[in-house]
Amino acid sequence: MSFQSLGLRAELVVAVTKKGYNTPTPIQKQAIPIILEGRDLMGGAQTGTGKTAGFTLPLLQRLMATEHQGKGRRPVRALVLTPTRELAAQVAESVRDYGQNLPLRSTAIFGGVSINPQKQKLIKGIDILVATPGRLLDHVGQRSVDLSKVDILVLDEADRMLDMGFIHDIRKVIGLLPKNKQTLLFSATFSDEIKKLSNGLLKSPALIEVARKNTTADSVTQIVHPVDKNLKRKLLSYLIGSNNWKQVLVFARTKHGSDRLAKQLITDGIKASAIHGNKSQGARTRALADFKAGKVRVLVATDIAARGLDIDQLPHVVNFDLPNIAEDYVHRIGRTGRAGNEGEAMSLVCVDELGLLKDIERLIKREIPKQEIDGFEVDPTIKPEPIKGRGRQQQGGGKRNGKKTGNKNKGKRKAPGKSPSSSPWNKRTSSNKRSNTQNRTRHR
Repeated sequence: MSFQSLGLRAELVVAVTKKGYNTPTPIQKQAIPIILEGRDLMGGAQTGTGKTAGFTLPLLQRLMATEHQGKGRRPVRALVLTPTRELAAQVAESVRDYGQNLPLRSTAIFGGVSINPQKQKLIKGIDILVATPGRLLDHVGQRSVDLSKVDILVLDEADRMLDMGFIHDIRKVIGLLPKNKQTLLFSATFSDEIKKLSNGLLKSPALIEVARKNTTADSVTQIVHPVDKNLKRKLLSYLIGSNNWKQVLVFARTKHGSDRLAKQLITDGIKASAIHGNKSQGARTRALADFKAGKVRVLVATDIAARGLDIDQLPHVVNFDLPNIAEDYVHRIGRTGRAGNEGEAMSLVCVDELGLLKDIERLIKREIPKQEIDGFEVDPTIKPEPIKGRGRQQQGGGKRNGKKTGNKNKGKRKAPGKSPSSSPWNKRTSSNKRSNTQNRTRHR
């Protein structure tokens, strides 16, 4: 099946071909015809499978079918809401790339930068607006944007927007839009809460889930390296240096931790940058551009980068810290193995994170292979400590049906001479130990 066979006009097919895509992905095959019919849609697919093109291409075609008539300022006819600045910028880039042969105007608005240049673009008139909810409402308050003519609304990464607390802003925006419009929800995962919310937003929507909820792509090889917390940074530097990795996206749990890790890697002789919410938009844009251009080997990020980051053929993703929310693991490792390419996702897991690991494995319904690296073996005498923000029940185990599944011997003194076999790691993993030489071969 070709893009042309989906009913797309020639200008769009040319633009897609120019981007190097010849065959639609599963989500695109199903979503594009439904959107072209004007139906509401909930579309779910693994991250990296072409969701953005899945709604951008038919959106552009539908706008061309109802091209604005008149001499006045162009009204906003399509609105795309995203949870993060990075995703907004990348969706806007896709709109420009796919619509390069069409007489449609588009722009992106988000916080962290001056609002005045955005106002100037909006005043000139645009057809397609990509926005984060907060900055959009800022413009509404300053009367620099009119949403009364919107024909198509897209909620991209809808579950993430709810996770980030945007539900009230989204409802405010919905109240400013015409009731008679087409609404599309796209996301890598769809929780039951999202489906419940959609009942009030969408009209008899088509539901597309081209993969089981919360699955990871088969093109991504996953592995866990057990390691003590105080040795994580040394192990990361060792893996990067010994395997000569040129481009690595590393996820850390906190903003401060991201900055600290980037500085430590630089001290180790590895060029690195950090990207997180406390950085200015200019600094975030520069760091991402340097990483894409190969000027920086390692980009250390918090979960703001887990959604929307699209880096061609990114080979390696490392979870320096496991995420507090299991679903974020799916989105993190989805930055590699995109568009049919293969990728590798490694997690450096200390004993404190065994509960998080159990949550992740339960979510994706598979056990991730564990492999110790020679010289970085875990100390079996170290006991798990609470992770900030997780609650005490997460020490060394998850929580199922309201019952603690962690360390039952918490608080008990360890008997003298007790065997290392009592280590939480030994209870969960088999002995999969790999020497440094073997590891270099595996990760090339």
